[in-house]
Amino acid sequence: MSDDPQPSPTSRRRSVLFMPASNPRALAKARGLGCDAVILDLEDAVAPAAKADARGAAIAAAAQGFGARACAVRINALDTPWGAADAAALADAPGVDAVVLPKVACAADLVALRGLLGADGPPIWAMIETCGAILRLAEIVEAAAETGLTLLIAGTNDLAKEMRCRPGADRMPLVPALAQLVIAGRAAGLVVLDGVCNAIGDAERLAAECAQGAMLGFDGKTLIHPGQIDAANAAFGPSAEELAWARGVVAAFAAPAAAGLGAIRLDGAMVERLHLAEAERLLALAG
Repeated sequence: MSDDPQPSPTSRRRSVLFMPASNPRALAKARGLGCDAVILDLEDAVAPAAKADARGAAIAAAAQGFGARACAVRINALDTPWGAADAAALADAPGVDAVVLPKVACAADLVALRGLLGADGPPIWAMIETCGAILRLAEIVEAAAETGLTLLIAGTNDLAKEMRCRPGADRMPLVPALAQLVIAGRAAGLVVLDGVCNAIGDAERLAAECAQGAMLGFDGKTLIHPGQIDAANAAFGPSAEELAWARGVVAAFAAPAAAGLGAIRLDGAMVERLHLAEAERLLALAG
């Protein structure tokens, strides 16, 4: 299985845009957008009668490539009439950097998909969008090494529907589940993406959701419109202040006086080597 290292300039996931695989104009436009990755959607965005054609379009689009952007394909759930065929077609499809599996409920779903993709097939990105999946997060992430799982996506729309909650602008009912998702992902060394913002024309709400996602620890956000890309890139990319801090920490630990020390004083604060690791991560993320 190929891997999806993090972070590096080519693997950052600040902005991940869902695109309907059945819309060739949208796919062509995506090659000029500023998102870090695209997800070609075969599931929600495609009508049942168009599933087979969309699958072929996704494979053709992935083969053409999306420049520096990663290209993942969201297949239909494996318990649908199309899921297994989607997975088999993507097993060795050129340009497919990952396969997104919706409605992941347990580790067995990942094992089943890996069987269809083959040992050398693309990595798996799992959508966590049910109450059962939240309860089984430990089991799901513990299967990461075996199944090639590298990334988790919060499926906030479906999760809210199943919870029967009514998330407002602050998404308060979803925050406990979102925090659990981040904790599980971090424990397994996975990339973790926040769910989509449905308010396409509401820049203030989008900015607030992005800021909240970054505060909770997500690596980036899934998006449904190109107009949402800049807000996600700004929120999940290191700020100028964070980069200045990171450069200062790296420089301070590189000084001869810091050799062998586990902690040093910098700008009136105690800085440990765990902060050095975070500083190096931020600098790598900024490229």
